[in-house]
Amino acid sequence: MAHIDEYLLQILEKKGSDLHFLAGDPPRIRQFGELQPLRPEPLAREFVQTALYEIMPRAATARFEEREGADFAYTMGEYGRFRVNVMRHLNGMGAVFRAIPSKALSLDQLNMPRAVRQMCNTINGLILVTGKTGSGKSTTLAAMIDDINNRVKGHILTIEDPIEFVHQRKSCLISQREIGVHSPSFAAALHSALREDPDVILVGELRDYETISIAVTAAEMGILVMGTLHTNGAAQTVDRMVNVFPADKQSHVRTMLSTSLRGVVSQQLLQTTDKNGRVAALEIMVNTPAVSNLIRQGKLDQLETAMQSGSQFGMRTMDSAIQQLLDQKVVSGKEAYKKGINKAKFEPTKDQD
Repeated sequence: MAHIDEYLLQILEKKGSDLHFLAGDPPRIRQFGELQPLRPEPLAREFVQTALYEIMPRAATARFEEREGADFAYTMGEYGRFRVNVMRHLNGMGAVFRAIPSKALSLDQLNMPRAVRQMCNTINGLILVTGKTGSGKSTTLAAMIDDINNRVKGHILTIEDPIEFVHQRKSCLISQREIGVHSPSFAAALHSALREDPDVILVGELRDYETISIAVTAAEMGILVMGTLHTNGAAQTVDRMVNVFPADKQSHVRTMLSTSLRGVVSQQLLQTTDKNGRVAALEIMVNTPAVSNLIRQGKLDQLETAMQSGSQFGMRTMDSAIQQLLDQKVVSGKEAYKKGINKAKFEPTKDQD
């Protein structure tokens, strides 16, 4: 048993999402969105170094010693799997471990709305799941991939940094590639994927011009491409996709997106009223003819209005999703105000906590 395992087991027991394991600081756990000390004593510099080097794969060790930081996945037997970021800081080495469920949850288990399920039924185009780090994007995408894996006979190819959910072959052939281990970059892996007869490509992160360019091209070619961005809201997501291109190409990209984009799901995790869990609030934009027309014309500031009036297609804004959770008393008024976009809608009153 590795030194780190006793700490990771405590995360799983307490249903935490992250372990912060930094030399000179007490170990901390993020539980239901809040960071709490796991033990009062600070971690010794030498102990942290020994514990981290003990579990780092050879390739990650080489990357860490060259760049002072590395990402990798750590599997702790049958207990669980963790995404790990190791870095150097003022007091020595440190790492943050993100717990990954041992298997993907289903769309039913996540209580996903019908609009998200319908996106999984499309056979080509681009589906984007967005939100800040730790908002559950990977969990949502894994459930969507699992749904396709159960229904379709085809080839699903995932490109991740590092591989998070390990998918078992059901109806589909599954190929999973890790950046830094199986390919030097997202763009290189995605370029190669176009020649590997995929039906579905999952791109862990659309982070640069080249990757986004190939992803949009792949969606135009008839492949279903699913990816994530660290954006808040559907309109900002489309804006980011367009603005990564040079000015003289943006009109063409808007036209491509207006036809190839299938939908955008933006999400946040909110602490539940009982403070014993978190629930996802989803903003959903479906590419209807009205939305497609706004994207093509570059009228991205009007997309929110289109979402507000598109409820029959399953669309909703982030604030309306939060309001629904508030009305159902799933989240508190204080949490709704904290996570709401238009704060005025969620102004706390005396009877709210």
